[in-house]
Amino acid sequence: MVQEEKKLQIDIAGIIGSKNPRLIKVIPRFLITLLKKLIHQDEINVVLEKYGNLRGKEFAKATLQHLNIKFKVHGVEKIDTTRRYIFVSNHPLGGLDGMILIDIFGEVFKNVRFVVNDLLMSIEPLRPVFIPVNKYGRQNVDNAKLIHDSYSSSEQILYFPAGLCSRLVKGAIVDLDWKKSFVNQAVKYGRDIVPIFFEGKNSGFFYRFANIRKSLGIKFNYETILLPHEMFRQKGATFNIYIGEPVPLEQLAVGGNPAYWTQKIREEVYNLKEQKWNR
Repeated sequence: MVQEEKKLQIDIAGIIGSKNPRLIKVIPRFLITLLKKLIHQDEINVVLEKYGNLRGKEFAKATLQHLNIKFKVHGVEKIDTTRRYIFVSNHPLGGLDGMILIDIFGEVFKNVRFVVNDLLMSIEPLRPVFIPVNKYGRQNVDNAKLIHDSYSSSEQILYFPAGLCSRLVKGAIVDLDWKKSFVNQAVKYGRDIVPIFFEGKNSGFFYRFANIRKSLGIKFNYETILLPHEMFRQKGATFNIYIGEPVPLEQLAVGGNPAYWTQKIREEVYNLKEQKWNR
């Protein structure tokens, strides 16, 4: 007898109940309904119903087509397909930008990998392209081996050095601090670094919510619960992605420390934003 393949679906009430059975009994039903709408549970489940059998870049492409997302890539001719790269980008959207980059470079290269918070491994269809990193502690043995094997391989690495998506800072939508680990990994594993500027933004409400949360001294990023809504509100949007000149490994290895190169490459990413009008 052939066992029926388990359907991928999310159930926010079930998730809360499994984590805290007592809590789910006291939460008012209208709050659960509101939370379902906030995270777009029904729309996410439609995507999983239609494309949950796909994996990796195929799932990313199908999801983008479902949302009628379009994008224009500028500077792809700068990429040498025989080289091994770490592609580093600003992170304006918080998920949709990652799928777009997977789609773009999945078309250029046979295999791509994306360094992500290990919590995102719960997104099963994208697991084949994810490299999970524990941002709050030591890596487990399996993850450490996957990181080493991926960076050592011919696979291309995609990376958001900020980790969190951009916020509104002094009137400008910019990344928070970049972590320098991508420079260390580039030198250690012999990879060039390619700066990318991704042109996009979330809603004004998202940034106001984040700044109010911060002003109240709340450290946990509660605004991340809004990211599914931010993704679905981008239906039909078109984005521009600008690829800069690769920074060769040889240059990284001889001039400046990781902190210097982290800041310099970040500046180059945002310079692409200013230069794009002349292209």
